[in-house]
Amino acid sequence: MTRTHEQLGQVLSDFEAEAVPHLNDLFRASARLLVDQTRASDAVQETYLVAWQTFDLYQRGTNCRAWLFGILFNVIRHEKRRWLKWLTGADENFAETQLVAPQPVPDNLTDREILAALDQLPVQFRAVLLLVDVEEFTYQEASEILRVPIGTVMSRVSRARKVLRVQLAHVARAYGVSTVAPLRKDSL
Repeated sequence: MTRTHEQLGQVLSDFEAEAVPHLNDLFRASARLLVDQTRASDAVQETYLVAWQTFDLYQRGTNCRAWLFGILFNVIRHEKRRWLKWLTGADENFAETQLVAPQPVPDNLTDREILAALDQLPVQFRAVLLLVDVEEFTYQEASEILRVPIGTVMSRVSRARKVLRVQLAHVARAYGVSTVAPLRKDSL
């Protein structure tokens, strides 16, 4: 269907109002997942290209941010599959990557080191943590974005938080936060 200049202007205006405000959120998540500013920028550009091309499929009044994150995760999945195929000549399942053991963390952490601890998580754990804890999507929304069951999202969030708690325990102590659960009176 060919659009008139006026119709195209309205679609562009709607796209700018609905999609563009989420650019920084998408880039932040992409950079944390890909751990490379250039690849993150490329993924976000590809996300917006796909979003623009399919904007007529977007249902106005729904959660545009979640829709864009769904596109971003598809772009990243596609890119990782293509990259792995190029490296190994085989197609592997990234969703089944094993959780790595926590690495020792230095005594005095900066924000950069905290982000590095997050970056050490396997991508599927980092992804759910970013969606739920950083971007504040519900478990259901994260499930839909990632196309995995909600129980998988909940399990991955729990496991990722546990690893980060272990890795960053001394940071909490430095801020005066106890890393040991206090005893409850009824347990004595």
